[in-house]
Amino acid sequence: MPLLLDTARFGSAVDLHGANCVTIGLVNNMPDAALQATERQFLDLIRAATADAVVRLKLFSIAEVPRADRMRDELSVRYRDISALWNTRLDGLIVTGTEPRTAALKDEPYWPVLTKLVDWARENTASTIWSCLAAHAAVLHADGIERRPLAEKLFGVFDFEAVAGDRLMTGVAPPLRAPHSRYNDLPETALASSGYRLLSRSAAAGVDTFARAERSSALFLFFQGHPEYEAETLIREYRRDVGRFLRGEREQYPAPPRDYLNEEAAALAEAFRVHAVAERCARLIAEFPRKAIEAGLENTWRHSAVGIYRNWINYLKDRKAERRALKMPAQRSRDALRVGGSAR
Repeated sequence: MPLLLDTARFGSAVDLHGANCVTIGLVNNMPDAALQATERQFLDLIRAATADAVVRLKLFSIAEVPRADRMRDELSVRYRDISALWNTRLDGLIVTGTEPRTAALKDEPYWPVLTKLVDWARENTASTIWSCLAAHAAVLHADGIERRPLAEKLFGVFDFEAVAGDRLMTGVAPPLRAPHSRYNDLPETALASSGYRLLSRSAAAGVDTFARAERSSALFLFFQGHPEYEAETLIREYRRDVGRFLRGEREQYPAPPRDYLNEEAAALAEAFRVHAVAERCARLIAEFPRKAIEAGLENTWRHSAVGIYRNWINYLKDRKAERRALKMPAQRSRDALRVGGSAR
């Protein structure tokens, strides 16, 4: 089934009314360097997960997220401003994270808009996905749950197990795999005590996916990891961190992503580490063997990602069908009144 990318900033001539058609919004908050890749990753994942539905995707941006003028110009062509969302009808919503610039989320320039978005999604979507930093912000706003800094970056691909049976995990064969790239974590005990339903976790990486049905009946789904990542995403993040070391922006050379590189790729990365530590200077980043390393990478989490997103899209479709069924008796009554009125 197709995915229709709607980039018409002032409405669209196409509207989807069928029971198997859903409209999803993507609020892309990622920094300039990763924004286009993130858009592509979500588009590809949704397309792969759309088996029995037609998905219309609308793109939104938050003006308060810091950006270069060039990127703002590009966004103005394809993205709607977040202010257009408040009067938009959606079935589902996806909100990405971004790279934090302050120690406290509440000090970020986009915090007021993000909290308004949480409140809006609760009342105006069947379900919303909150990704990485957006997940941390949503639970902080909703329940005051503060994320806690980790001793070191959680970076790599991890195996998780489903905590309890849930339709969002139906048909997703174990092990559940997901990439993670974060410096902070949400305490499992705090989530459980606040009514969040844990869907997947591991001893090594903690909580991966969790959910909660809001009082409005909207389902919030949270990912601390990044099932949307492509096979090469982690190595490109690793190269970015290596570059920061070479430029003197961080003291220690970064550890490579866990359970991600094959033997040959790991040897290439280690050889470069030895060279970089011995001759630390910014120009060395040009010699990082990214293409050689990428040649041996596999997307080992794709099956898990597609399965979870397919279940989520089917949930949106089912909720839309339920709403249509509830409206039909009322619509038939109005039609009967109109017919009766014209007969008199």
